[in-house]
Amino acid sequence: MGKCMIDHTLEDVKGKLADQTPFMPEELIARVSDSLTEEADQEFLNDVFHLLKKYDLADETEREERNEKLNDLVK
Repeated sequence: MGKCMIDHTLEDVKGKLADQTPFMPEELIARVSDSLTEEADQEFLNDVFHLLKKYDLADETEREERNEKLNDLVK
């Protein structure tokens, strides 16, 4: 996954999470959602957005890798 030069807003990331919710583990959804606050820095928001982007199209192996990265980000 390459680095994107677009900064994603908190609202963008929340919207992307909402779009991908049907495809994600419930526990992970809650953890990511809880971490999306006004205090979240831009790098965090961009990283989460890109892990969520096209999550629904990823195969099981790719989803597991993304889940792991998301879990690391929201610890």
